[in-house]
Amino acid sequence: MNQIKITTGLFFLIFPFLTLSAQLTLVRNKKPVSRIICLDSSSVNKEAADLFNEFVFSISGTRLPILSETNLRKGDVVIGGKTDEAQEDGFLIECTDEGLRIVSGGDKGAIYGVVTILEKYMGVSYYAKESYSLTKSETIQLPKFRNVETPAFRYRQTFSYGNEDPVYVKWFRLEEPKDLFASNLWVHTFDRILPSDIYGKEHPEYYSFINGKRQPGNHSQWCLTNPEVFEVVAQKIDSIFKANPDARMISVSQNDGNDTYCSCENCKAVDDYEGAHSGTLVRFMNKLATRFPDKEFSTLAYLYSMQPPKHVKPLPNVNIMLCNIDCRREVPLTDNESGQNFLKAIEGWSAITNNIFIWDYGINFDNLVSPFPNFHILKKNIQLFKKHHATMLFEQVNGVEGADFSEMRAYMLSKLMWNPELDTDSLMRSFMNGYYGQAAPYLYQYRKIMEGALLASKTPLWIYDSPISHKDGMLNEYLLKTYNELFDQAEAAVEKDTKILKRVRAARLPLQYAELEIMRTTLKGDRDDLASKVELFRTRTMEAGVKALNERGNPPTEYCDLYLQRFLPGGQINKASKAKMIWTIPPADKYKKLAETALTDGLYGGSSYVEGWVGWVGTDADLIIDMGEEKIFSSVEADFLHQLGGWVLLPKSVTYSISSDNKTYSDFGTFTFAEDRDLAIKFAGAKVQSETSVKARYIRVFVDGLKLCPSWHYGVGHEAWFFMDEIRVH
Repeated sequence: MNQIKITTGLFFLIFPFLTLSAQLTLVRNKKPVSRIICLDSSSVNKEAADLFNEFVFSISGTRLPILSETNLRKGDVVIGGKTDEAQEDGFLIECTDEGLRIVSGGDKGAIYGVVTILEKYMGVSYYAKESYSLTKSETIQLPKFRNVETPAFRYRQTFSYGNEDPVYVKWFRLEEPKDLFASNLWVHTFDRILPSDIYGKEHPEYYSFINGKRQPGNHSQWCLTNPEVFEVVAQKIDSIFKANPDARMISVSQNDGNDTYCSCENCKAVDDYEGAHSGTLVRFMNKLATRFPDKEFSTLAYLYSMQPPKHVKPLPNVNIMLCNIDCRREVPLTDNESGQNFLKAIEGWSAITNNIFIWDYGINFDNLVSPFPNFHILKKNIQLFKKHHATMLFEQVNGVEGADFSEMRAYMLSKLMWNPELDTDSLMRSFMNGYYGQAAPYLYQYRKIMEGALLASKTPLWIYDSPISHKDGMLNEYLLKTYNELFDQAEAAVEKDTKILKRVRAARLPLQYAELEIMRTTLKGDRDDLASKVELFRTRTMEAGVKALNERGNPPTEYCDLYLQRFLPGGQINKASKAKMIWTIPPADKYKKLAETALTDGLYGGSSYVEGWVGWVGTDADLIIDMGEEKIFSSVEADFLHQLGGWVLLPKSVTYSISSDNKTYSDFGTFTFAEDRDLAIKFAGAKVQSETSVKARYIRVFVDGLKLCPSWHYGVGHEAWFFMDEIRVH
């Protein structure tokens, strides 16, 4: 006879299994039969009891009494105790005709046990924020079962607007940084612990030595071999833990930015010996871990610190947060060239520690509302993380309203983080059937056709991608026609259900956005038709509650306004159209070919520098536009991109001069840019207007670049980019 042991202090209970036919009645004819018994008064048990009871009420219209007592009777729902059969967040659930038992393996196990009962045995399905389905019944009965589960990862996190719903967070077994990290210090914490605006002036020696000088700044790093830095940081850490006595973990991790590590003599010697810039970082963390042996310290292996050191090993209470930001997403990380560097890193770290936190990226940050068909790689990547001893996982999917199947992506990832062996196709079908109803078959076809087209095209899928990169592949004109036909069918199938129709239209937004982006690069199509497509996109994004089109927060209304102003065909004729370029200071090598035509082709670059823009790095620009003959004009304007996250900054100024013979030049005017620290992506015109018309054949454009990123920027001390596109002469 099988037994379950529930322990709470010195309290022991034994409950025998009965026959397979046994059923437990919780509610009969809208009247409670069972009671909910919390064996202790912990907040987790209380949450579990309340969650269970709310859905009992939603199904039957009645609630069960919730009691705190040990005088148990047949049919009780008992929550509490501890089982050794499951680990942290895991649980043991068992149902017999004697009662229902929910026993935790630790932490929030009782809550997750309740969720499993509701989902697996009571027919409740949760999909998205405040979106679930169930079958109402005046009687609730449960079959006999016994189920033990432990999650694949002890910490599971996503970014999704669904997280605004507290039930959603419980249902999908998600954690939040505030649940684990002291004072919510969980990533990019150097400047939060030692603010550069406080310490930088008096102690520049605390900060990175870059290109021959100390570079204090909120994206600079610490000089990790400076003993004063360690003592000041240790004092700060001590005060944080004293202010948060229940917290066990804190992140002490590099500021956001690449190649901003300290290269002073001492730091360089350590990193050279260790063969990686993580050397100084791990040594520093080990010192903190030794100073505070009862605490856990998380630090980043990110960009420059991604690879492990050769000699030093992280102590057991040092957590390595390994990030795969530079990898492409069209195939699993094991299958493309960009994933090999990450594969080397995870293999290296897993050889020296079992305490790994994976930070995985799963959406297009520059174009959030854009097709991103990476569902086929999710399972294999998560299995890879588990195989290499990762115990914590954050899936940064930026699941905002309107993003590519945002709700389904968060749904599938949450399920896979709990159990990486689940079948992804079944998960996709289950979600679509529940969330999109009769439209599901058409949306499933859409997703699968696009996925196949992506693989067939062999075009990389990147987290800073542009839809335009795929206009000859998964977004070619024939496939766009097919996709739109499927969405037309999907909308027709649910036209009488306004709630589901709204969801289908929200799922269509990435396709609409991709079409608009591709159409602006062709100069084809009817102006009025294109304008109507822009306005439809504006309307649909408003209906879906879309707040931003990229991680920098640019809203859809701004995009639509700019589109109508910048991208619609027609308007004034550019007198420099298709002019010849003469270079004195050409662009970076990778942009030289593009630059011969892109600056005067009538096509404007979009919000991502990867498409349409011509870039210079660490230098000025100096070029001459040969219009072929003398022309009369009164204004010259060049377009520039402001995108701080990509180290793309506005230059200092642009000076225009004019000539008829390419020998003698006269000044036309200078435009000076103001410093702009705003994170939003912007298009900035450098326009000079003459009071009177002039006549010239040649226009010299000299751009005075910043050369180096300033102290407040991610790339402090390193070469800055600027990107220029259309030069207009009117």
